[in-house]
Amino acid sequence: MKLRTLGRHVREGSKNLGRNGWMTFASISAVAVMLFVVGAFLLLIMNMNHFASTIEDDVEIRVYIELTASQEQQDELRTQIETTQNVESVVFLSKEEGLDQLINSLGDQGQVFESTREENPLNDVFIVRAHSPQLTETVAEDLGHLPYVERINYGQDVVERLFAFTELFRTVGIVLVVAMMLTAMFLIANTIKLTIVARKREIQIMKLVGATNGFIRWPFFIEGMLLGVIGSFIPILIIGFGYSYLLTNFGQRFEVTFFTLIPVFPAMWQIAALLIGIGAFIGVWGSLVSVRKFLKV
Repeated sequence: MKLRTLGRHVREGSKNLGRNGWMTFASISAVAVMLFVVGAFLLLIMNMNHFASTIEDDVEIRVYIELTASQEQQDELRTQIETTQNVESVVFLSKEEGLDQLINSLGDQGQVFESTREENPLNDVFIVRAHSPQLTETVAEDLGHLPYVERINYGQDVVERLFAFTELFRTVGIVLVVAMMLTAMFLIANTIKLTIVARKREIQIMKLVGATNGFIRWPFFIEGMLLGVIGSFIPILIIGFGYSYLLTNFGQRFEVTFFTLIPVFPAMWQIAALLIGIGAFIGVWGSLVSVRKFLKV
């Protein structure tokens, strides 16, 4: 296609937005409303996924060292742990530090354990993290076979339930987002179809005077793409400013031990790119489906 011809199609498609008045307004409104729902739901899913990832990242393996292990044996054990496959980090927690943590965690009642400092019954511990939270069980099994290890603790039952929940949540989230997108595509495409149906006589006349299918289609493709892109800007602005306001004024109220809202950026860049892409695709697709039936004259 020649550049001049393409320019003509772009101008014609742009002019059609103004010529069709209320139908253009209806199409842009439908795009904006549906993409707002998709964008808001997507932002919610991103925050919940962040919450799930934060919980997963907090999973750790505690390797309790035998009480009779010497310093040399502890150093040997640490080297073996660090060289174990899928181990990301190893932190040593002495039994004195462990006792301090226990006392502090119990508050006033923890003072009862002050008398045990001279004969501390706790074990020295290596706190181990796997490269991926899902590898925690595998790493724990490997570490359990090492010498000078008294026991391994990583909350097996809790971890298994946690991973099952987060996996289910992510799957449900993906299914719901896809369902919302498909619903948006259907409703928006039908709205765009109405704008083209109202101009079927124009298409038929162009076909009768010898215009090729491509020559007829292109202005409608451009128009549909513009409808989708313009309609996507509205929810992007609303979601962006709304989420920024929510984060600024109420962000601290949402902050609990594990749950913090994700920052505005780069989340909004990702959502904006996705909504613009969906809007443009739906606009072109809706125009393609609608124009095709009127080209058979």
